[in-house]
Amino acid sequence: MESAMHNFRDRHSTVNEEGKRNWVYAYQPAGKLYDWRSWVSYLYILLFVATPFIKIGGMPLLQLNLPEGEFSFFGFLFTPQDFIVFGICMLIGILFIVIFTLIYGRVFCGWVCPQTIFMEMIFRKIEYWIEGSAQTQKKNETAKYTTKVQARKILKHVLFFLLSFCIANLFLAYIIGIDKVYLIIKSSPLEHLAGFVTIIVFTFVFYSVYAFLREIVCTVICPYGRLQSVLVDKNTLTVIYDFIRGEPRSKNKNRVTDSGDCIDCKMCVRVCPTNIDIRNGTQLECINCTACIDACNAVMYKIGRLPNLIKIDSETNVKEGKHFRFDYRVKAYSTLLLILLILLSGFLASRKIFDATVLRVPGQIAQEQPVGKLSNLYRIKITNKTNNKLPYALLTTSPGVTIQKIGKSIDSLLGRQMQEEMFFLIVDEKNIKKRKQVFELILKSDKKEIDHLNAIFISN
Repeated sequence: MESAMHNFRDRHSTVNEEGKRNWVYAYQPAGKLYDWRSWVSYLYILLFVATPFIKIGGMPLLQLNLPEGEFSFFGFLFTPQDFIVFGICMLIGILFIVIFTLIYGRVFCGWVCPQTIFMEMIFRKIEYWIEGSAQTQKKNETAKYTTKVQARKILKHVLFFLLSFCIANLFLAYIIGIDKVYLIIKSSPLEHLAGFVTIIVFTFVFYSVYAFLREIVCTVICPYGRLQSVLVDKNTLTVIYDFIRGEPRSKNKNRVTDSGDCIDCKMCVRVCPTNIDIRNGTQLECINCTACIDACNAVMYKIGRLPNLIKIDSETNVKEGKHFRFDYRVKAYSTLLLILLILLSGFLASRKIFDATVLRVPGQIAQEQPVGKLSNLYRIKITNKTNNKLPYALLTTSPGVTIQKIGKSIDSLLGRQMQEEMFFLIVDEKNIKKRKQVFELILKSDKKEIDHLNAIFISN
């Protein structure tokens, strides 16, 4: 095995000795794990297509409106005022990635990453359907192009581009909403030039990824793949070759004295979408798609040997025969993650549908009112963090204190908009105990108390 592993880390899996792109003609996988991965992918694709069309209470099920800094999650709208919740979500996300990778390695990449799912379950299958098997594609590429081969390639790229256009529209719907995307599609490009250009740019990006870049996204571009190198250790569950059982290799299908189970058929290499040899050990390019496990098991069944020569396990387990266990690092990270999840749940449970700020108008002194009263002038800014128009009322329960609105009084708040109004807080002089005093205000919506605010009252 040492001779096989001698120089595999000295060059990239998709670059040949001349430094040129080594195009991957991956064999089509087949087997139990591939069937499971297919069903997971079909469910994912269904959710990806359907989610932008699903709304709860007028809000998208999931929307990441980055230009406006708004996020919709299961019908809840999060605005820039919810920055602390967003910050906690980011911390939880980072810790989840660390913990998940420490335990399970890069299984996300092979099973639920959008890049892998669309590449392997849609674009690659279209390629097999139009251009034939991997062997046929490789043969046609090295031979002189015929009219039939050229026509098949043109048809493939046309379909790739159309699919990329559809994905681009769906992707944009997650950002600006399906209604705005539909408006861009049915209107003249000049009326929504920015949106139209964005769709075109996204289309060419996705087309380039699935038609040309392919596994380079997983092995070079993706930051998660880079991060994996510092997170994975010998205790991480990953797709691994059982070198204890498999070595030394022998091409003889019949048992040879002192030979291992690996017959060096290289089927694990031929089905790999990133063109690595899993027998060389854990590698950064491995996306844990498990295609090599199915391929190897099929060979083992044919020659009458036990399956799972390639399996999901850790290097420590293979070497020492130990069972996987949670070490102190994973326990510590999991405890911290649980604490953050509790905090996040608390913030979400206490989240208010109105975000309001009350400020005393600067430069104003206390005004004397008739019948022994004083007043201060205030401005209140309120944001309705829902998508619906809601009733609104500003009240006070402090004795001897009344509110007098200035100008047009607000009795309802438009969804996803900030509104403001000015008002006097009028206080009986007998209720003023000190020069600077705090009085409580209550925000209500349809007789339901939404928030309690403090107004600082300054007397002369």
